[in-house]
Amino acid sequence: MDQHTTRDKNRRSRDETRLVEVFDPHAALAGTEWVDLVGAIIRVSRTTHKRITATGLWTTTREVAYFVGEYLLPAALCARAIRHHWAIENRLHYVRDVSFREDDSRIRCKAGIFARLRSFAANILRFNNVQNISAARYRFAIGGPDALASLRLM
Repeated sequence: MDQHTTRDKNRRSRDETRLVEVFDPHAALAGTEWVDLVGAIIRVSRTTHKRITATGLWTTTREVAYFVGEYLLPAALCARAIRHHWAIENRLHYVRDVSFREDDSRIRCKAGIFARLRSFAANILRFNNVQNISAARYRFAIGGPDALASLRLM
């Protein structure tokens, strides 16, 4: 067994500690059809302390997630891969939900086309080194065609 601990301190009013443990399952899977398919079992234990802004108190939550890997890798590498997996959620879906209010959309016919357009707009803003997409959308909305002309599209 290999293990690795990471800690994010005071990010968005929360402290999170993650313990990643990698287990070799070959002994437990010997004689089954899974022995050649499962190379590692990964357990991620998260303890999160969240600050409630209204009261100033902290609440603690604990959760455990399991992953199956094809290869037995070091725990530090598994921890990094699992964290990078969520980059899509943080960079794309969260932006579309919060900045573009996609969850509030009433579009029901071919909604995927509009989701792609929102992603396209977010990518154009990122290409122009925009850090706050909501603020940039507001600036372009009140700035009219002159503001949009300032964007580099290629």
